[in-house]
Amino acid sequence: MSATPSDPTPAASDAGPDPAAASVDPAGGPGVTDGAPGAPADPTPASEGARPLTGPASARAAVEPPSLLDAVGGPLGIAESSVPAALFVAVYTIFGHDATIAAIVAVVVGAALTIARLTKGQTLQFALSGLFGIALAGFIVAKTGNASDFFLPGILLNVAYATAYFVSIVVRWPIMGLLIGSLTGEPTAWRKDPLLARTYTRVTWIWVGLFALRLVVQLPLYLADSVTVLGVAKVAMGIPLFALGIWLTYLVVQRATAGAPAATPPAAAA
Repeated sequence: MSATPSDPTPAASDAGPDPAAASVDPAGGPGVTDGAPGAPADPTPASEGARPLTGPASARAAVEPPSLLDAVGGPLGIAESSVPAALFVAVYTIFGHDATIAAIVAVVVGAALTIARLTKGQTLQFALSGLFGIALAGFIVAKTGNASDFFLPGILLNVAYATAYFVSIVVRWPIMGLLIGSLTGEPTAWRKDPLLARTYTRVTWIWVGLFALRLVVQLPLYLADSVTVLGVAKVAMGIPLFALGIWLTYLVVQRATAGAPAATPPAAAA
């Protein structure tokens, strides 16, 4: 699973983009992304007495189809979450299983991608998050000499995500509700709406499942020291799985709220 739900943000290169940094986000669930255009101005003249929706009605009305490309950070976000890991495996295989050289190449490429993101105007926080994960992985490999350890930070990050999202469901504060609700400026208004509360619990379960799926596949490969297969699994379960999570989140929320009546603006004063 480097939404928000922006994400819900750890390094995208370690565990795939964080839903906490994304827009339904998952935010992040879905994603509010850096540089995304703002909402269009309301065309309704003030004299007509229209009033913006607030509370649960606002939360329902705010859900829009996510831009998957924006949610994953654009082309540079895709490159940052996949290229360093792919190069690590390639260099490790070509240069006689030298984990140190492979780690150095991955970190250098990660730094180059970070610089590219900064030149594109992305915020320092998002640009550096991916580099931090790659640098941490490279540091661990340099200390242990074990190539599989390059993927350890990402595995641990998925454990943390799965645990946090699961606990949020148990305590009845599903993270996806907070992440999606934050898009309306009212992160907790959905708790007054039973339909939204149930829906956000369901989509939080989706993300728990995606994080758990990564662990089920990648942890045994890590323990077996299967570096090449682990690298392929990491890339395959990074951006693609994250994009799937965002889209499923949107579909579930849209379907659950499609028939819900929206608040009607009061009639204009006579």
